[in-house]
Amino acid sequence: MSDLADSPVLLVALTLATYRLGCWIRDASGGHALAQPVLVAIVLTGAGVRLLDVDIATYARGTEVISFWLGAATVALAVPLHRQAARLKGFVVPLVVAIPVGAATSIVSVVLLARWTGAGEELVRTLSPKAATTPVSIALSETVGGIPSLTSVFAIAVGILGAVAGPAVLTLARITDRRSRGLAMGAVSHGVGASRALAEDETEGAFAGLAMGLTALATSLLLPLLLAVLL
Repeated sequence: MSDLADSPVLLVALTLATYRLGCWIRDASGGHALAQPVLVAIVLTGAGVRLLDVDIATYARGTEVISFWLGAATVALAVPLHRQAARLKGFVVPLVVAIPVGAATSIVSVVLLARWTGAGEELVRTLSPKAATTPVSIALSETVGGIPSLTSVFAIAVGILGAVAGPAVLTLARITDRRSRGLAMGAVSHGVGASRALAEDETEGAFAGLAMGLTALATSLLLPLLLAVLL
């Protein structure tokens, strides 16, 4: 039984099945904000791994194939952007301004808030790259002296929170331009937010994918400089 539980085939099947169930729940609920497939998959996969008594290292090794294809899926976000390339006209300057300002705001706000609540310097450095997509935030956390594994948790949590609440917040703020909504979703909640934006509208999804990549780049450039000043 132990050998079966540790089987990569079983672990991959469990992960894919829980995500597919999450997609079904989202569709059955009419796209309810809380019915995010990633959130459902995390909860159910976590419960399954716990019941099977599989440690996290074994699960990570067994599902490496999913991690590999996630990279390809991220690159594939360029496809809807290519289809929407004409929508970039007149939007390049706002884009170039908004992405660095957004990345800087994310870093500065989380550092100041963490310091204000009494967090230690290591935790501050762990939190600082959370707006970048998860692989980039992990690498940045290691570079600046944070705890990479904990950074990944924060990055995923931020992504899910943004995907759940982001569209409603943008609507309350009366932001209706599909490009601006996608830009905000991708910059704040990276891959999960880009997936939610793509489900809402192809233009939103295209600009969310673009914002995700540019935010990761801007965060990589700004993080060491801002931490040197703030800490």
